[in-house]
Amino acid sequence: MAESNFDLTLGPLQFNWPAQKFVDFYAAVADEAPVDRVVIGELVCSKRAPFYADRLPEAIERLERGGKQVLLGSLALVTLERERRAARETFDQTAHEVEINDLTLMNWVRGDKPFSVGPLVNVYNEATLAFLAGRGARRVCLPPELPFASVETIAKASRDIGVGIEVWAYGRMPLAISGRCYHARARGLSKDSCQFVCDKDPDGLPTKTLDGVEFLAINGVQTLSFKYANLILDLDRLADAGVAGLRLSPHSGDFIAVAKAFAGVCEGRISPQEGLFRLRRAAPQAEFTDGFLFGDCGAAPLPAF
Repeated sequence: MAESNFDLTLGPLQFNWPAQKFVDFYAAVADEAPVDRVVIGELVCSKRAPFYADRLPEAIERLERGGKQVLLGSLALVTLERERRAARETFDQTAHEVEINDLTLMNWVRGDKPFSVGPLVNVYNEATLAFLAGRGARRVCLPPELPFASVETIAKASRDIGVGIEVWAYGRMPLAISGRCYHARARGLSKDSCQFVCDKDPDGLPTKTLDGVEFLAINGVQTLSFKYANLILDLDRLADAGVAGLRLSPHSGDFIAVAKAFAGVCEGRISPQEGLFRLRRAAPQAEFTDGFLFGDCGAAPLPAF
């Protein structure tokens, strides 16, 4: 593979990790991960945020010292008054660009303050992209369920309006968000008294079909794919389509090695096949797919080499 000028973005942490693990993870990213941008902040459940809120400034400062651009992420589903206040406060601050994952935050968009759009906003066509760009969006991570033909069309349109397009290149894919918490229900608890049981599953709680096939993963109020998206074999086609960035979603395991594998392929230092080998070694528990992008089946496995 020839060298490709992709930016690498570390997406927001989707899972409920202990505060110290949170701090240690972002310290390692700051010092060792070859990523350009880091989106940080609570995406899934506002009840988790207080556990690491006092550690957030430290993590941001460390990332910026490490040369990363830091963006503040937003909740995927804003429903409560305190969540609306927090969303507005996030947008009102001026120190960092905001990535929106709920269109609620569009209420506070100002023309003089650019923002980014996360993959939980349904940007499915050029008209939606143009509308967001007109309001100030300068980067959009497309939803992971889009097929390549749609990615190609939107990326082509993005060049004419000056918006960078990212694709979800690694990690369990966000499929749905709910006002109910199945993770709590699965443990015999209610959402209001969940005891934060989602912290028992650092990469989500796998679920099976009636036939015993692992199918989805539950993460609090969020539903994820069981398999991990992995587009490391597809970077040439994405570069030719005009995609500007790749999004890597944090998971447990050797995530620094994951970032280095993608960087190595992007820079032409290693082959895509070698990159896939390194990713399988870094995340031996993961099953990989690029099915949404090119396959008829969203869970189609990557080839074995």
